[in-house]
Amino acid sequence: MKEYLDLVRLVLENGTWKASRTGVDTISYFGAFYRVDLSKGYPLLTTKEVNFDSMLHELLWYLSGEDHIRNLRQHTKIWDAWADEHGNLETAYGRYWRRFPHPYQDANGKWHVREVDQIQYVIDSLRQEPTSRRLVVTAWEPGNAKSSKLPPCHYSFVFNVQENRLNCHLTQRSGDIALGIPFNLACYAALTQMLAQETGLEVGWFAHTIVDAHIYTARPGSGMEPYDHVPGLKEQLTREPRPLPRLVIARKPFNELRFEDFRVEGYNPHPKIKFKVAV
Repeated sequence: MKEYLDLVRLVLENGTWKASRTGVDTISYFGAFYRVDLSKGYPLLTTKEVNFDSMLHELLWYLSGEDHIRNLRQHTKIWDAWADEHGNLETAYGRYWRRFPHPYQDANGKWHVREVDQIQYVIDSLRQEPTSRRLVVTAWEPGNAKSSKLPPCHYSFVFNVQENRLNCHLTQRSGDIALGIPFNLACYAALTQMLAQETGLEVGWFAHTIVDAHIYTARPGSGMEPYDHVPGLKEQLTREPRPLPRLVIARKPFNELRFEDFRVEGYNPHPKIKFKVAV
């Protein structure tokens, strides 16, 4: 997909060397942005194979609202490094998507906490007032962010309807170009299509702002060479993008959709490229 390859070039050619929390250096670029027209196909990268099944299990786990990984780890281990020994995860996106804690005072001045289902709010608003400019979902809770091993990276997204097309804009504080961004792109494109189908809309644009867009790299002799993503990304830049696949979702109510209700048609990517995760 050309938009992704342009993002890779942008960071490689204009980024600056920067240390990171992981101990692996990065090439970092501030304020990257791209957008993709979802009506032209499902943006699962074709210049390397992306694990759609793993991404979908992760998305459905988010939508479950769970704050532990017991069920998720039966299908993918991608969150194991950040959970505790019991499988509890501080940075559980779905907990905030579906059960965001809202403090409020009663008539006697006593404080309580009410959980807010932000995804259901978006669905209800799209049905009642599709022109709304308040279709915001956030996963950023300051108390959690202060104590979490890994505060939310893709922390806020907004939906917007233009000419019966549902658009989504994702804001991400930190984005790993080689590993994370292809998953984020596929995840939010699928979520947008799910919500569009639920509310009788067509898919529109997916737009993505990445505050710290970075590529992991390593100085020769540093011992971090296995984490260097630059060679693999340069290999992708030599590959010609292929036609995008199509995502087919069963015609079922949003909250009843399960893994088997999704199918990708026409996916013909170039071979996988191995990138090691910097934890």
